Amino acid sequence: MKINNVILRTVAKLVFFIILTLAVYLFFAGHNSPGGGFSGGLVLASALVLLFIVYDIETIQKGLPIDFKLVAAFGAFLSVGTGFGALVFGANFLTQAFDYFDIPFFGEIELTTVTIFEAGVALAVVGVVVTILLSISEDE
Repeated sequence: MKINNVILRTVAKLVFFIILTLAVYLFFAGHNSPGGGFSGGLVLASALVLLFIVYDIETIQKGLPIDFKLVAAFGAFLSVGTGFGALVFGANFLTQAFDYFDIPFFGEIELTTVTIFEAGVALAVVGVVVTILLSISEDE
């Protein structure tokens, strides 16, 4: 028997985007202040877990057909790949590079390889957390 809780589903839709916004903020704030890929990835995974709790797992997997094991593997590959990218250019492993670019509408912004590394960490965290929770839910 499926429970139809309209209030929970309505609030979850709003809260999902609030949590998603917080995850993006933590991800980008992590370069210069506390946050980054790990905390942003955990918050993003919690937003996905909220959807899995409010709606059933099959419904979310139909709407979001992603194998989270592949997400975790790609995240780990991306993080390690940024380290080897530095070796290609003759620098030490995981040496960061950055520069300032003038981008229309945004003005001068700093682009850095740490952002790519943090994106890999975030993807690895989301993939691992959601995979663990989905495997636990299958054991019922």
